[in-house]
Amino acid sequence: MAQVKMQTARTSEKEPVAAAEDLLKQLGGFQPKLVTLFASRDRDQSALNRAVRERLPKGCRLMGATTAGELDNSGIYSGTVVLGALAGDFDVGLGLGGGLSTDAVSAGAAAIRKACEELGVRQADLDPRKYVGLVIDDGFRYKKEELLLGILEKNQTLVLVGGGASDDKQQSAQLHVDGEVATDGVIVALFRTNAPFAALRSHWYLPTGERMTITKVDETHTRALEIDGKPAALRYADLLGCQPAELEFGTPKGFAVRPTALRVGREYFIRAPWKPILEDNSILFANLLEEGSELELMKLGDMAGMTKSFFTEELPRRVHNPQAALLFHCGGRMWYASATGKIPELAQTLRSAPTAAGMNVHFEIYSGFHINTTLTVLAFGSN
Repeated sequence: MAQVKMQTARTSEKEPVAAAEDLLKQLGGFQPKLVTLFASRDRDQSALNRAVRERLPKGCRLMGATTAGELDNSGIYSGTVVLGALAGDFDVGLGLGGGLSTDAVSAGAAAIRKACEELGVRQADLDPRKYVGLVIDDGFRYKKEELLLGILEKNQTLVLVGGGASDDKQQSAQLHVDGEVATDGVIVALFRTNAPFAALRSHWYLPTGERMTITKVDETHTRALEIDGKPAALRYADLLGCQPAELEFGTPKGFAVRPTALRVGREYFIRAPWKPILEDNSILFANLLEEGSELELMKLGDMAGMTKSFFTEELPRRVHNPQAALLFHCGGRMWYASATGKIPELAQTLRSAPTAAGMNVHFEIYSGFHINTTLTVLAFGSN
């Protein structure tokens, strides 16, 4: 039998040694191979890293990031540290690529190369039935699509899942890899296992069948200048029956209620617009745009109900006897849940998840795509 299991701990202690003591005490005699550390940005990250590593079993690896909120099975928190301790039948290689803002492709390539070297496997030989990649980047560099090109350059079949390190105030982020705490980088954790696993994603939107075409973009490829041959914000507002000023994400009639998605086979990858630029009626997207690309207009569903169904139905269907889940929850989902008073209901759904640890992130990664307004998950089970 092969299995991966997890135990979690959470602390509100501010002082690094006290926080580390509290976290490790909660683990008891559990002996992890890998620890994930999701920590509020207000902590001294280097001191926290050092204090936690000094108390981990010999040979245990550590990875993590700063967050815009921390998640476990009991809810969604702010200003805490959540630790996920993984053990069982897996090997893991960790790679850190730096210089994300100047050469994201090379940063991604360096991270996957290092992770592969640690496992003694060539990138071209990564079998997606045994290997899966977890990616955490410095989210405020806005380089997800470029870094993914670097990670997948030598093997496009590798499945990736993760999200952007974040914070809730400073617009800055830090990454943990063993004893190193860094910014402007990307981590790849490459897992090799015979235990059941899956990279999954959940959103709370439903397709409408309405499509739009991005017909003109700016030189950065992040602003749609025209949709269906018309000024982008005017065309989108017309489709939603509102004014351009009402489109911004988080508003009652805007992008959070009716986002766009890229359809890939039977899947819909949410790539919601961010905000309208009223000076020229363009629309800023978080992801890169290509002229001629077609997107589908989505509509808001049951926010908490669809998330709970994901944990109780889809995840167990995809992963036999699920034992562990690493969660990367979109900060935009939190923003909209807060605006609509749905955070308590959303937090309650985490009680239906397998043992879980995670964070609110700055945009998400799933199956090689940069997406948003989504919960991405790496789940492990037992066979």
